[in-house]
Amino acid sequence: MVFSSLTFLCCALPLALAVYYLVPRRLKNGWLLLFSLAFYAWGEPLYVLLMLGSIAVNWALALRIHRTGGGKRRFLMALAVVLDIGLLVVYKYSALLISSINAITPLALPVPQIRLPIGISFFTFQALSYVIDVYRGRVPVQPRIDKLALYISLFPQLIAGPIVRYADVAEQIDGRRESMEGFAKGMRRFVTGLAKKVLIANAVAPLADEAFLLSGAGLGAAGAWLGLLCYGMQIYFDFSGYSDMAIGLGHMFGFDFMENFRHPYISASMRAFWTRWHISLSTWFRDYVYIPLGGNRVGKVRHLANIAVVFLLTGLWHGANWNFLIWGAYHGAFRIAEEFVPIQRLPRPVRWLGALLVVLMGWVLFRTESVAQALGYFGALAGTSAGVLLLTAATPRALLALAIGIVGCTPYPARWAAGLRSPRLEPVKWAFTLCLLCLCMLSLASAAYNPFIYFRF
Repeated sequence: MVFSSLTFLCCALPLALAVYYLVPRRLKNGWLLLFSLAFYAWGEPLYVLLMLGSIAVNWALALRIHRTGGGKRRFLMALAVVLDIGLLVVYKYSALLISSINAITPLALPVPQIRLPIGISFFTFQALSYVIDVYRGRVPVQPRIDKLALYISLFPQLIAGPIVRYADVAEQIDGRRESMEGFAKGMRRFVTGLAKKVLIANAVAPLADEAFLLSGAGLGAAGAWLGLLCYGMQIYFDFSGYSDMAIGLGHMFGFDFMENFRHPYISASMRAFWTRWHISLSTWFRDYVYIPLGGNRVGKVRHLANIAVVFLLTGLWHGANWNFLIWGAYHGAFRIAEEFVPIQRLPRPVRWLGALLVVLMGWVLFRTESVAQALGYFGALAGTSAGVLLLTAATPRALLALAIGIVGCTPYPARWAAGLRSPRLEPVKWAFTLCLLCLCMLSLASAAYNPFIYFRF
């Protein structure tokens, strides 16, 4: 079940909210846990058991770490890391590993066809961060498995993040207080995210799909650049829209989740981009990989190696495909280059344009399925062959959505909205929110295209 579906909007969400606000406070967590498990089981009826097993193992190991001293604690923490990463390897990377072995050796090992559990990268990283933080003494151990299960499986952030730290919600699990102000804030944030996904990402997606489909069959430079720009808008509004919906839902139930995006396309460097894009993932790798490796407190060579490791892992986290690994290495190379090139001396518009081009070109690696397809698209961008100049999917609606998206990925709309704080404008804001929700529901009722890009990660 996805947030941008009529089933969720008209049935699941009203049910979740109605029961939550009707039951006594002592039963609210229990209801949220039950609903979250049912929400996951809707799409993963068997893999919900896998998630529950992961929760149980990490809960038990964290308890043992808390009660144990000396070297055994390190062993238990290492065991948790091996088991959690092993879960990802089995379900996410085993096919890639065995295919690669077959490619470089005479072996002909059978390649397993394992369906990827939805959200496995997100709930595994949350469980892993909890155990590591208990080992470090940064969070208190959770003695009740149901409360840890609620933290990991809480439905707003379960499928596609943001990756929530236990430290950020530990007090909220028992001590949160709902309010009308928080509910209204959450409702508006949810509808904003829904509109990003349905009215912008879904509208420009056919343009991007057509461009990448034609990349090996004579796509012209104009069509290639238009398709790439549309994909840049699609992935941003798709993923940031989901994060907005997750954060908004959290507010409706009394939770505060971290921001996951801060206008990344206005960045004037790759360092700045990764402080604005998928913030929960980049800070996770910073705190649990980069800093433990030494961060920037070591020699120059090792510092650069630490940056490279983080970006390679970031690419690999996104999927079992060589393109993702190359995408991570690509971003890492430009991030390392910034350690040597004094880009701050350049005018900001030049730095912004350079960073934007780097990001957009990187999306080619992210979107294509193979290196050969990526090279074909790069060739189309360079105009090495005559081809389609204007894509058939370039409808007025798609182009209007693209124009709105270009403006919407800047801070200006948010700044304008933040300035409208007069109480007399509240009815106007709610009318606008209601109209936006109706537009989204009408669009969902008439459209068949509605996947979330980050569901496959």
